[in-house]
Amino acid sequence: MAGAEEERLLTTGEFARRGLLSPKALRLYDRQGLLPPDRIDPDSGYRYYRPERLATARLIVRLRGLDMPLATVAEVLALPGPAAAERIAAYWAAVERRTASQRTLADHLRVQLSGLEGIDGMYRIEQRDVPEQLVLTEQRRAKPHELDGFIGGATARLTALAEAHGGVAAAPFVVYHGQVDEDNDGPVEVCVPIDPARAPGLTAAHRTEPAHREAYTTLTKAQVDYPQILSAYDAVCAWMERNGTPRAGAGREVYFADWAAAEPGDLVCDVAFPIAG
Repeated sequence: MAGAEEERLLTTGEFARRGLLSPKALRLYDRQGLLPPDRIDPDSGYRYYRPERLATARLIVRLRGLDMPLATVAEVLALPGPAAAERIAAYWAAVERRTASQRTLADHLRVQLSGLEGIDGMYRIEQRDVPEQLVLTEQRRAKPHELDGFIGGATARLTALAEAHGGVAAAPFVVYHGQVDEDNDGPVEVCVPIDPARAPGLTAAHRTEPAHREAYTTLTKAQVDYPQILSAYDAVCAWMERNGTPRAGAGREVYFADWAAAEPGDLVCDVAFPIAG
């Protein structure tokens, strides 16, 4: 019986050829525990594989064709079929999000290095009137790497406070009272509007945002990533300068969509500046 089983085993070279991978890759997958041999000859050290393992070898090759890291490949191999399919889908969704972000970053770098050439074609600048708003507010100094945590956390806290006053009345927004980059930290203010008629007894930090006109451009989720979002600020500022429109307040980001549910290409945010007039 042992002899018959041994006859069915494939040598490393034959298994690699039929599995569509190189002997070098096969050795790597062996070291990583992804595709260990079924038998190692104790005298010669030769490695042998059962033909049934070819399906796994070919799957690994195709997963690596997606540039999937070996650790993620191991996760897929350890899962049953439906769960493995879901893990592949989740991996590829993350790749698409990263690619969309990298694409907008490349656009940002191209515009910056060309002296803002072509920025007018990247962003559509519009104007609107914004009414006076009563806003719950939370403010702190923050560097770029701290923004996501602060904005997300403060928005959640203020949204919870708003529930006691009828809920959020309009899109939350973030005001940058100073420049935020590798050398500057704002300060940054998160604002959640509430209905003034539902605000008696309000004790949380709040203020009134004056009515104003603003120039703005709308961004996709991928365009909101730092530093590419800076191109949107540049575009609005360039529009104001070309049109002789004085700035009347600090720049801000207005978040009007469900961030967690949004895809990279979905519109989620306005970059805006209050303007005179």
